[in-house]
Amino acid sequence: MEKIKLEILGISYSQSQSGAYALILGESGEKRRLPIIIGSFEAQAIAIELEKMKPSRPLTHDLLKNFATTFNISITEVIIYKFSEGIFFAKLICFDGIKEVEIDSRTSDAVAIAVRFKCPIYTYENILSAAGIVLQDEDKAVEPEETFEEKEVEEGEFSKLSVKELEKMLMAAIDQEAYEKASSIRDEINKRKSRKKKK
Repeated sequence: MEKIKLEILGISYSQSQSGAYALILGESGEKRRLPIIIGSFEAQAIAIELEKMKPSRPLTHDLLKNFATTFNISITEVIIYKFSEGIFFAKLICFDGIKEVEIDSRTSDAVAIAVRFKCPIYTYENILSAAGIVLQDEDKAVEPEETFEEKEVEEGEFSKLSVKELEKMLMAAIDQEAYEKASSIRDEINKRKSRKKKK
């Protein structure tokens, strides 16, 4: 299966989940985005490294990097290999100069480690197809009646909307870079399509 390279585009505070953040990964050179909800500790660990800040004492991910490099172990890449029931699964590809080993990891920890080792982050087409969102072309403006603010609803109210309405909301949310809300809408659309296939 061909790997697709991802870039870290940013981290934003979660409006719906207290203490959570949305990590936005993007397909290199393309318009697809992969929003992943992560905890505040992992968000801080990623942001500190991206901003080249040096904490007074090593954070957990810094300690892991120091431990690995002391014993000549490098992380060559991170792969987000599975998406199931709203959860992303990742693995670290480690190399000690002789053999390569895969280690299972939470995606947020894997990304925090990837930025420290300056190694690439990859995923597969099936993950981007299932969980990715596509940015609209800049010349396609969202019509006023479809704006995200006007149509914003709580997650529990998604069930009252049709798939067509949800898809319009998804496009509007993406256009306004409200990636966290877009990922919730995307999950609801995927659940509906999954239920339809089972019938």
